[in-house]
Amino acid sequence: MFFLTTAIDYTNGSPHIGHAYEKVLADVIARYRRLCGDEVFFLTGVDQHGQKVQQSAEARGVDPEAYVREITARFVALWEKLGVQYDGWAETIDPRHKACVRAILSDLHAKGALYKKSVKALYSVRQEQYLTDRDRDADGGFGPEWGEVVEMEEENWYYKLSDHTAWLLGHIDSTPDFILPAFRKNELRNAVERSEGIDLCISRPRHRFQWGIEFPFDPDYVTYVWFDALINYISFAGYRAAENADLPDFDRVWNDGPRALHIIGKDILVPAHGIYWPCMLKGIGFPDDRMPQLLVHGWWNIRGEKMSKSLGNIVDPDALADRFGSDAVRYYLVRDITTGRDADFDPERLVMLYNTELANELGNLCNRALNMTKRFTGGILTSGGEDHEEDSALRHSLATATAAWRAAMDKYDVAAGLEAINRHVVHCNGYAERTKPWELKKEPARAPRLARVLQHLAESVAHAAVMLSPVLPDAAAKLAGQLNRPELMNLNAGDLQWGLLPDGHAIQKPSPVFPRILTEPTAD
Repeated sequence: MFFLTTAIDYTNGSPHIGHAYEKVLADVIARYRRLCGDEVFFLTGVDQHGQKVQQSAEARGVDPEAYVREITARFVALWEKLGVQYDGWAETIDPRHKACVRAILSDLHAKGALYKKSVKALYSVRQEQYLTDRDRDADGGFGPEWGEVVEMEEENWYYKLSDHTAWLLGHIDSTPDFILPAFRKNELRNAVERSEGIDLCISRPRHRFQWGIEFPFDPDYVTYVWFDALINYISFAGYRAAENADLPDFDRVWNDGPRALHIIGKDILVPAHGIYWPCMLKGIGFPDDRMPQLLVHGWWNIRGEKMSKSLGNIVDPDALADRFGSDAVRYYLVRDITTGRDADFDPERLVMLYNTELANELGNLCNRALNMTKRFTGGILTSGGEDHEEDSALRHSLATATAAWRAAMDKYDVAAGLEAINRHVVHCNGYAERTKPWELKKEPARAPRLARVLQHLAESVAHAAVMLSPVLPDAAAKLAGQLNRPELMNLNAGDLQWGLLPDGHAIQKPSPVFPRILTEPTAD
């Protein structure tokens, strides 16, 4: 089983382009792994507890549960619009999740891994966590990421995080692919070293806020939102689930196959996913070889600045899909950013990439190959005459592109995978210009040569459809349908060999799959 998850989205605002990118990236990876023959369980969802949620609900004059359900519906609708197909959906107000969190708290308490103490410390209202001097910036203050910082004194429950930080340092050093891309390793390692000796406050008093999971052994406290939310990765995978809980078999999802893959943004690597979560799993009793792998993606920025509500530069992916179409948005989100790096969001590049690589290049190839086959050979593909140097070069281009696509997708570098497909499509259009099938048609004696050229073009469209299917499944299915081979969508990536369209195969009449995006002219 290939198990992957995304960070669950905090239900205290509307989904933005960063949420959309993460979910589309995960969806593409899930579809690619299925194409490789893997059984996949893709989990995503929403984080619905926390002080900020309670405060927002109170400001709206509604019950917190009603508030989070309203926002949850927005996320669900967006993922449906963008074609994100998950196998498991996490909502942290779900009774099954609450039961799992309480069971883990009880187990850790019984092990002596939790203790209670009173602390007077500075508290970040925005991040809902206590701060130490190690969180100060170079000027001795607390950066804007912490928001309002107040002094607070109260008694809470703590998890002995410090018992596991030395182990975590060793795990980082001994597991090169624990975190991807590799350049994030030193960032995490330095953060772990700074956190040594610090334990994690995992409760909040009920007198201060109530919107959280109640402690099983101390009802005066609710669970800190991060300790609660992170557990979704195992609770909705079936960990500690009752027999009738309608959840997966945990051993099959988590233990039967490669390590779980968590896809997260760089802003929540430290401390939540890179420190809290592995140390929580270690305390629960998970072995080292079952620790998840972290795939850390970058941010979408606007002209080099991080998107934020305060700057008013948030991009609404729902409106973007309405304007340009879901295919264009999906393609752009994974084409114009290298996994792990930041990128600048630019709607003009969205249009340019879609129109150039899909409408002009692949759309043109498909239209040429199928139209000329229908017109010149009655829609029947045959291998034709003798092999020419141009034919061998095209097949070499396809083999090279396919290998590059596989290598890139195996490393979760979807942008490089799409570049590989496009390189071959460009080669094919050049091949058409050089072989000129429209001229060959004028010479009946060259009919075998014409057939061979058209077969090479159509075969390339078939391969491109399969390779594109994880990113644009609906468009790829349309291409396969026009090729009269819908079963291509069930092909295994390992079977991408020359001959997907057999001798004598009849194709359908083409129709545009990638209509150009026409943008309104800008004023001078």
